Amino acid sequence: MAPPPDNSKTTKLERYNSYLRRVNSTKLLAASSNILFRATLLTAVVLILLFTLHYPPLLAGHHPPAHSHRSLLSPSSSSYGGAAWEREVRRSATPHRPGGLFVLVTGAAGFVGTHCSLALKKRGDGVLGLDNFNSYYDPSLKRSRQNLLSRHGILVIDADINDSNLLIKLFDVVPFSHVLHLAAQAGVRYAMRNPQSYVASNVAGLVSLFEVAAKHADPQPAIVWASSSSVYGLNTAVPFSELHRTDRPASLYAATKKAGEAIAHTYNHIYGLSITGLRFFTVYGPWGRPDMAYFFFTKSILSGKAITLFKTHDGVGVRRDFTYIDDVVQGCLGALDTAGKSTGSGGKKRGPAQLRVYNLGNKSPVPVSKMVAILEELLGKKAKKNVVTMPMNGDVPYTHANVSSAEKDFGYRPTTDLATGLRRFVKWYVEYYGVVAPHAKGKGKGSVGGKGRDVDTASVASA
Repeated sequence: MAPPPDNSKTTKLERYNSYLRRVNSTKLLAASSNILFRATLLTAVVLILLFTLHYPPLLAGHHPPAHSHRSLLSPSSSSYGGAAWEREVRRSATPHRPGGLFVLVTGAAGFVGTHCSLALKKRGDGVLGLDNFNSYYDPSLKRSRQNLLSRHGILVIDADINDSNLLIKLFDVVPFSHVLHLAAQAGVRYAMRNPQSYVASNVAGLVSLFEVAAKHADPQPAIVWASSSSVYGLNTAVPFSELHRTDRPASLYAATKKAGEAIAHTYNHIYGLSITGLRFFTVYGPWGRPDMAYFFFTKSILSGKAITLFKTHDGVGVRRDFTYIDDVVQGCLGALDTAGKSTGSGGKKRGPAQLRVYNLGNKSPVPVSKMVAILEELLGKKAKKNVVTMPMNGDVPYTHANVSSAEKDFGYRPTTDLATGLRRFVKWYVEYYGVVAPHAKGKGKGSVGGKGRDVDTASVASA
């Protein structure tokens, strides 16, 4: 019988070949993975470059040319600093009464910011303003407000709230006890055309301020900031109470303000910042915003252009809780005066800190049609009206404030009715723009304001 064939060499060779196949397969897999990783990395870099070229970073403050905003780190920032500049900053920010506040007011050249800054300065507090003078509405109006503030000894720095280096510098120069943060991208409908501006200003800007206040300011200031009644969104319970749900915003603007309230809670919880949010309800008055209905209705009525009035889908007219600027100023100063001290230092919390939110409204919603009727009487001219159903643009059909919490905690009591407030506004408007108000109530036929853009109304002085 023949011996079995010797397959040992063949078996070893097959095993060796199998081993080589496994090794080559592993090497091939590793090489493929490496190539895939490199390709993915290269693709990511290319996409980032393309995104950078076509969509500048959100926090770079870049917006469409039609409503350009200043760069967050503008060339003019390099001019800040130096002994003379610091003296001017300290002069403006130093109080002139015992126990006076050191207040940084952001958005100081805005409507509410101007009035609050004047009121603080008038009672002897130190005020330093900050504003980026963006072109959401006519910057010349903001410059006129800046000139008004300058005449009252208030410096307004032309810069953006997202310029952290500047904020750090300001807190190094002045021991601010309080910040009144009013800088924001305003308006409900504009968010549909330029949403990024709302995130950059209302979210990133708020974080920028909180970061500096929490980690660099010594002492940490107490912060009072502007939220909005828009956070109530689709809420149907009236009057709107701070205890009502605010998780159903009807516009991106409202969503950014709601996000701000959540961010405020976070910085209060982690860093001990004392923070008070104020939910404003349709503020109006002299030196107001041209994008607000009462303002552009006045312009349209005088020029003979038609105005648009909205009604709900069931035919009911839109109602607003119109709040006069002097009443809002009273609420802002009350919130500042009752704000507790922050409890952190160097980014570390040392104990619980105050966290509050309040409605600042007028407690009495008025149909927009009634507001128009009052303007018609004051201007001595009938409005041409187009009544249309309210579109899905983020506006809500009514607002109504419950202000009992603000009344209890710092004595907030609005006292100005709509007719009185609009009369003061119209007086300012015709004087500021130098227009003819035909048959205007209380002014006589053909009256024209003579002061023009240097007008300094009694209403402002009393704010």
